[in-house]
Amino acid sequence: MVLQDVIDDIHALYEDLKVYERKYGILSETFYELYMNGTEPDNDDCVLDWSDWAGAYKLLLRRQEQYRHTVHIFKEEPSSLIHLIGKVSRYEPVQIAS
Repeated sequence: MVLQDVIDDIHALYEDLKVYERKYGILSETFYELYMNGTEPDNDDCVLDWSDWAGAYKLLLRRQEQYRHTVHIFKEEPSSLIHLIGKVSRYEPVQIAS
């Protein structure tokens, strides 16, 4: 996986999460906290939505961490961050840091 894949996933996940946030009237961060504390929907029809929503949010958190970790490595040297931006702007693949 390369950095651009992570960024693309983050943007797609934001779009997916917006649908649930609008449908249920709370932000994903709030929902996920409730979900992790065992809150369940009153309506059985919402169970699938809630598990999909939680999965999408969990993946977003993972992708954000991958992004931050990779960028952090480049930020250790200011010129490296400029190098990173240059590579990404030329659509060169940047491997995700392990």
